[in-house]
Amino acid sequence: MKTVRQKQIEAAGHLRVATASMKILGSLIWDDSHKQTFLRNGKLPSPEYAPVDLETCFEHVRDARQRIENKGVVGEWLSRMADSIETTAVMLGSRGTPDFFTQSAKLYGVPTEVLIDKKTRVIDLANHMDETLDGLDIENLVIDGYEIWLTADEFAERLAPNLTEHFGDKAPRIEMTAEIPSKALAGSRRIRVNSNARFTPRDVHQLMQHEALIHVATTFNGKEQDNFSLLGRAHARVTEIQEGLAVFAEIISGAMDPRRFRRLSDRVLAIQLCIDGADFKEVFDFYLERVGDADEAYDNTRRIFRGGVMSGGAPFTKDMVYLNGLLRVHNFMRTVVKLGRADLIRLLFVGKLDLEDVPALATLAAEGLIEKPKYMPPWAKDLRFLVSYMSYSGFLNQVKMPGFQAYYEEALADVPKLWDVLG
Repeated sequence: MKTVRQKQIEAAGHLRVATASMKILGSLIWDDSHKQTFLRNGKLPSPEYAPVDLETCFEHVRDARQRIENKGVVGEWLSRMADSIETTAVMLGSRGTPDFFTQSAKLYGVPTEVLIDKKTRVIDLANHMDETLDGLDIENLVIDGYEIWLTADEFAERLAPNLTEHFGDKAPRIEMTAEIPSKALAGSRRIRVNSNARFTPRDVHQLMQHEALIHVATTFNGKEQDNFSLLGRAHARVTEIQEGLAVFAEIISGAMDPRRFRRLSDRVLAIQLCIDGADFKEVFDFYLERVGDADEAYDNTRRIFRGGVMSGGAPFTKDMVYLNGLLRVHNFMRTVVKLGRADLIRLLFVGKLDLEDVPALATLAAEGLIEKPKYMPPWAKDLRFLVSYMSYSGFLNQVKMPGFQAYYEEALADVPKLWDVLG
């Protein structure tokens, strides 16, 4: 007779197959013709989506549920996974209808949803960053001569040795292409670089910290889990913590910049605009005012409306996970450091997971069923800086900002600006 754990391992195998059949972003692709039509005459896009095989997903979820035996934290973890994968299939089956947004909100949340502290909302962080960065002359934050531009080939030449250093023979190969809308797209097997784009040295750093040392690393680590290779699969339920961890990595490694933070905040604001009823054209106008480029504004707007309703009220809410995930990851880090459980930070790299899964995965790791992560960013391999920073920031959070701000606002009122560093 099979043990509970053996059945749960089998259940995880079925869930892994179920996730493989659900290619979320691949199922939401638009034909390029909609872009030219919209930019030329303002006609709202009317995308048609290719059929998806939902039954394979439902079948494997059913098989998984028969084996989960909802016992203890591991059973609860697998049950949550099954629910999420099932919701993903329902969402993809409702593309182009208002119910798509209903299912998307279940998976990724909405900007006005409160976190576990019952008061913090991601829309508040987005508004705060928008107000703080508004009017800041970002160009002049860089010392003279620091910002240099790289061609796509130069970018690849700088990136390649970094990938090899961290992943050895498993390093993703770099491919040049003019067929992608963004500057670069990274996966565990290849990184596609837009041959027409130009880059900065910071782009190399950002891609390494966000894509390579988080997304690629957790893919490799998860796939090498003999018992639970499900941890190597990307799916809706783990997206928020994956992206939150990746954005946190940019910040803690010094790879983040104001432009990047502004883009992440704009995504949250745009999603809320659509929820409040703004149609594709109105959200496009919001972006056009922000970025000043029609092509970029369209691409940003398409991200919000793919799978949803062009007349507004039903967006794809995935793009709010970057900031929502950042809030969750940062507060998790602060909490485990304060509790003396910094050991749990490295658990986040055993594969792709949600923070709610930590008790289950820690239990499996203690039983020898989850292996230590092989690939991690330097700040996770050596936790001394992170623990020091989190200890300090935990105290800083108790300091009342208004009193300090009022004092310095008055003291610096007549102090002249220097060297054009802040515009």
